[in-house]
Amino acid sequence: MELYRERGFDRTTVAEIAERAGLTERTFFRHFADKREVLFWGAGALQEFLVAAVEGAPPPLAPLEAIAVALDAAAADIFEARRRFACERQAIIAANAELRERELIKLATLAVALAEALRRRGVTDPSASLAAEAGIAAFRVAFERWVDEPGTETLSEILRASFDELRLVTGGGRTEARRRG
Repeated sequence: MELYRERGFDRTTVAEIAERAGLTERTFFRHFADKREVLFWGAGALQEFLVAAVEGAPPPLAPLEAIAVALDAAAADIFEARRRFACERQAIIAANAELRERELIKLATLAVALAEALRRRGVTDPSASLAAEAGIAAFRVAFERWVDEPGTETLSEILRASFDELRLVTGGGRTEARRRG
């Protein structure tokens, strides 16, 4: 992270990262496929956490609510303690198109995994896919606000507001469609 901040992502080499970490390049490559993965190493653990939280959500919850509960748990249990790291990481990603693309792929992969977790709960498509995609969109909006506007609000608080806004938007859209129909 320090090297990326100091030199920029593009100008930082794997050799420099390994040296700063006190590793050989060979050891680096045992843990990471490339230097991008340093920024995305926790994606698998996050996915496992979210899938388990969706699968463990109380059965009567609607699909979007199960997603909201899982993302809120991740916000509180994973992200809040790592706010400084998250802000630094996001600044590095925002400055590089290749990393922004990788971040979008990560979010899409999370949506697919969450939709699958909903299907295991008995939710059929398109509901499972729509709830997962909408939930990830609400999370992305909340996360960006959390890192861009450091203040007193927690990610959980911002995330809940994001889901409230999503509910308003989707509820309003249905009402408007009925009026026109």
